[in-house]
Amino acid sequence: MKRSRNGTFALVSVCVLLMAAPALADVRLPKIIGDHMVLQQGTSAPIWGWADPGEKVTVSLGPCKATATACERGKWKVKLDAMEAGGPHRITIQGNNTITLEDVLVGEVWAASGQSNMQFSVGASNNAQEEIAAADYPKMRLFTVARKTADTPMDDCEGSWVACTPETVPGFSAVAYFFGRYLHKELDLPVGLINTSWGGTPAEAWTSLDAQQDVPELAPTVARWNQQIAQYDPEAARQGYEKAMEAWKQAAEKAKAEGKPAPPQPRAPVNPADSPHRPASLYNGMIAPVIPFAVRGAIWYQGESNASRAEQYRTLFPAMINNWRDKWGQGDFAFLFVQLAPYRYGGLDPRCLAEVWEAQVRTLDLPNTGMAVTTDVADIKDIHPKNKQDVGCRLALWALAKTHGKDLVYSGPLYESMSAEGDKIRIRFKHVGGGLVAKDGPLSHFTIAGKDGEFVPAAATIDGQTIVVQSDQVKEPAAVRFGWTDTAEPNLFNQEGLPASPFRTDDFELVTAGAR
Repeated sequence: MKRSRNGTFALVSVCVLLMAAPALADVRLPKIIGDHMVLQQGTSAPIWGWADPGEKVTVSLGPCKATATACERGKWKVKLDAMEAGGPHRITIQGNNTITLEDVLVGEVWAASGQSNMQFSVGASNNAQEEIAAADYPKMRLFTVARKTADTPMDDCEGSWVACTPETVPGFSAVAYFFGRYLHKELDLPVGLINTSWGGTPAEAWTSLDAQQDVPELAPTVARWNQQIAQYDPEAARQGYEKAMEAWKQAAEKAKAEGKPAPPQPRAPVNPADSPHRPASLYNGMIAPVIPFAVRGAIWYQGESNASRAEQYRTLFPAMINNWRDKWGQGDFAFLFVQLAPYRYGGLDPRCLAEVWEAQVRTLDLPNTGMAVTTDVADIKDIHPKNKQDVGCRLALWALAKTHGKDLVYSGPLYESMSAEGDKIRIRFKHVGGGLVAKDGPLSHFTIAGKDGEFVPAAATIDGQTIVVQSDQVKEPAAVRFGWTDTAEPNLFNQEGLPASPFRTDDFELVTAGAR
């Protein structure tokens, strides 16, 4: 006991007491809530995280305070009162520990998602060096969600908010950046952009499982993936890959000896359970973690990977939008999307892309949606056109007009109706703006057909705010199509320079009918 005089016994006693006491967990936040973030103006802003069950957590921003108690699972959430745009602010989260968030702004927040054309970076776009050098916008903030698949909805992701600078912008989504920059300049408000995109992925991967599995048009896709997962044999896949690699090495050596390029190398097998193409895998890993962060809306650039199933996309795409709105719990927030650019899809019927275009136009029937047409900023030999500036601008026009009430023309001509007039058909449009315009010569990419559905090239002329279409080969026309092929780059615009969307007036069977 003498050794207690030098404190050793007392130290042991303290250690025993600490071990006997229940451990207190620190209050934690998801990555989407952090320094430099932007909170959505004009609406209550959810702040959430984890703590000990029963622990009280208080969130303070200036005079505004909100308190919550962590549930039995250790989760808590508060909502800060609606705020006006501005900042920077400091947010304090107080529980058993204290977290301080610095340099928080309030402004406009948008999520940006889709496949490779949304993932496509500023550094790869037109005039990249000049754009990067000029990207010094301290009141624009960027967050990139790390790519991740998941079996079930995740509650966190990897990523962090950064101010927009020439150092942070090169790898960021070009469409999202140019969209946000346009809003930032026009509104003179802070803008926050959440980029959550992954190249080559289909829309079903971005849609929660419960929104798909009971829908007749979508359930077969889910069932097919479930079957693939159940039947996957990793050992058989490994052996097949090794065999394919051995054959490839021999073929590559032969090609080299003959002075020819080597054939494509086989890809390593991927368990379908881990595939970013699997239904709900990216919703779980890359959308769920940022819900319910308050946003003004979402922008979307995707559809290439669903081109062979365009008829199904008519159901899938609106279902995904409704799914996000339902899960976010913020009502029918703005959802703006890009109509795919023309491109020659090898192996697919040239009409498949046109049927995706139609599915996208039909999605405009959902409330608070908008669509940017890109037929004039394409590269039919490159599925990733580099002009992302115009794409971002056209999405921003919809946001400025429909969300912020600006008086401007925000869409190119969209088909409205037709009427047969003898051997001609007259086409009427919405969004004609200051009037219809044919750029660089006579109107192009119009075809016409009778009841037999045999379409032939047609002459089209502008007549006021309508277009008259005819052909000597069709005496009793029944239908017109415009730009109805994947390489179509037609020249119909309104006077504001916005292109018309491809369309058809008929309801003949789709080439993608029944594809699941």
